[in-house]
Amino acid sequence: MNHRHCKVLHALYAHPVSTNISMKDIEVVISELGGEVDAKHHQGARVGFKLNGHSAVFHEAGHAVPKEEVQKIRKFLEDCGVDPERDYPL
Repeated sequence: MNHRHCKVLHALYAHPVSTNISMKDIEVVISELGGEVDAKHHQGARVGFKLNGHSAVFHEAGHAVPKEEVQKIRKFLEDCGVDPERDYPL
């Protein structure tokens, strides 16, 4: 995972919640973590992810991901065992 991907991962866990993260950046980060974009859910404004045996579908709204979706993605990553401070320090 390169430095840019680490910055996006840390932005997902930032407080206050960041509102300038694009879904494309999140897709790349999850791919770098070993996950995949679920093709059957990647249509319209919905995008699905599979990572470490977990799967989830999120709403993609325009350029930036809303705060509520960032919080859901953060919870999904926590459930998958991702800890950016421990695994991917800046």
